[in-house]
Amino acid sequence: MTEDKHKVEYTTISIPKPLVEKVKERMKGTGFASVSSYVTYVLRQVLSSIEEEERSKQAFTKEEEEKVKQRLRDLGYID
Repeated sequence: MTEDKHKVEYTTISIPKPLVEKVKERMKGTGFASVSSYVTYVLRQVLSSIEEEERSKQAFTKEEEEKVKQRLRDLGYID
């Protein structure tokens, strides 16, 4: 594999200076070297949490749904 396949592209985002100051305070002692790396970490955590919540909202997995349908068929409630 070449390095190009592992290359990550970046973009610039503007955030208000007062928020940057709050982020700098929050990241003290965390080991993050820059506001950008800390904000990237936080965004990943937030998005991961949202995605996990969305997945957990699904009432049944496909397998569970099929088991319920089969049980209802066996009981004569559905064809």
